[in-house]
Amino acid sequence: MAYRSALVNVMEAAARKAARGLIRDFGEVEQLQVSRKGPADFVSQADMRAERILREELTRARPDWGFQLEEGGAIAGRDPAYRWIIDPLDGTTNFLHGIPHFAISIGLEHRGEPFAGLILDPVKDELFWAERGQGAYLNNHRMRVSSRAKLADSLFATGIPFHGRGDHARALREISTVMGEVSGIRRMGAAALDLAYVAAGRYEGFWEWDLNPWDVCAGIVMVREAGGLVSEIDGGERALTGGNILAANDKLHTPLRDLLRRAKAEAK
Repeated sequence: MAYRSALVNVMEAAARKAARGLIRDFGEVEQLQVSRKGPADFVSQADMRAERILREELTRARPDWGFQLEEGGAIAGRDPAYRWIIDPLDGTTNFLHGIPHFAISIGLEHRGEPFAGLILDPVKDELFWAERGQGAYLNNHRMRVSSRAKLADSLFATGIPFHGRGDHARALREISTVMGEVSGIRRMGAAALDLAYVAAGRYEGFWEWDLNPWDVCAGIVMVREAGGLVSEIDGGERALTGGNILAANDKLHTPLRDLLRRAKAEAK
């Protein structure tokens, strides 16, 4: 049985409580698909309800710590050393379309660095969690990144920009460059779960642009505690705040980075 610290227990309790409402709301989405208005407003309300529950529960347990919330913005705490970084519904578009691949992501920042993280996939009942120096776990089992060392054997994940968002040409160049060297590329639509899957060895790596701290904080801790490497796509060290991320096992982080650099060079 994996030992869960008091901190992890606090995070889990908050996530489980918020997840109950999300599961109930997800069950309603299919019924709303046929309405003229559609489920978008309903899902936005579900997102905000989950965020409110997370904030209330975490404040009750750690009243001096601040927040960086996807919906609610930055909230200063009396103790500036710690800050919760939260995405109450990562994979909103999946949720909106009735696709059962979404998660609650709770990250904890200590003095500007990711310190602990918990990602709950409530549909599959998979709880990913990690704390600096304590390892990374899926439910009660230790996670390790994949040991694959060859690009040709490897599966990677990424994000794809959509209407009105992101650099479409860059994404196409990167996918074209990477797909010719690897076993496959997946676009699942939930960055927190993509990072958790790298930590669990399901993917060899993941990269994406145009991300926010609440998308990646929890996952950064997990990948590192599972033995992987995390950086910005160009190799920089500001993965939490730089707006982009490259996470992979220790053998393929550099080869994947080199492929993405090749794609950038080909644009010139």
